[in-house]
Amino acid sequence: MPEIQVTKGTIEYREEGQGPPVVLIHGALVNGRVWERLVPALSGWARCIVPELPLGSHRIPMDPDADLTPPGIAKLISELLDRLELTDVTLIGSDTGGALSQLVVASYPERIGRLVLANCDAFENFPPASFAGPVKALRSVPGAVAMLGLGAQVKPIRARSSAMMPLTVDPVPDELLKSWVDPLLKHGVRRDLVKLLRGMSPEHTLAAAERLPAFDRPVLIVWGMRDPFFPVSDGKRLAEVLPNARFERIQDARAFIQLDAPDRFADLIAELMSRDASPAPTPA
Repeated sequence: MPEIQVTKGTIEYREEGQGPPVVLIHGALVNGRVWERLVPALSGWARCIVPELPLGSHRIPMDPDADLTPPGIAKLISELLDRLELTDVTLIGSDTGGALSQLVVASYPERIGRLVLANCDAFENFPPASFAGPVKALRSVPGAVAMLGLGAQVKPIRARSSAMMPLTVDPVPDELLKSWVDPLLKHGVRRDLVKLLRGMSPEHTLAAAERLPAFDRPVLIVWGMRDPFFPVSDGKRLAEVLPNARFERIQDARAFIQLDAPDRFADLIAELMSRDASPAPTPA
């Protein structure tokens, strides 16, 4: 994959297609491959950029002193857009990546022309209640992340864990699950993940929510209705807070809509971008 240097490390990214830029932001403990069913549906008419962010499934650890709190990662995403010289970006985020995308448009909206949020952390739910216990253990119990990484090397444990916390309607292929957990064998990756987990707090999403009404560019909120983790009420609330937002339901999808219903998701994104003919201002 191509790499780009940022202030505190190296970010790998995938790029596919030509056209208006679409940047896809993944969540914690998954990598950019969570978008691999959606990108082919977008890349025929869009330039898709999928960064491998330091959220626990990245291959290259960041510098030891990197700020990997949620605001720090939002700043890193903004820097990435600057380094790639992207303008009028359609920013798409799901899961933790949706919370990070909210922080980006709240603090660094200059290069963002449109925002798409799928089932994600928001408001008081960062992390969501269903994940609060595991997050607390991983960020506070010494060796917990290392144990997670070692245990996840065993295929039956991966399958059992995925079944206990179903993020998709059909099981995630084991090869994809393995790509998400293998990086945890690296000490630097575990260190980066713990930084993120320790920084997760509703104070960040609530502070961003206070500034979201100032983002008046087109927004699409898409929610998988079979998701037991991210409450649909948060999706509706986001659509109320963002002044130019549209809310869409996808009935037969859970949290990872991009894996459950990529074609429908792509159609909604294409419709958003075709309706919005006026680009965002070019950053000074």
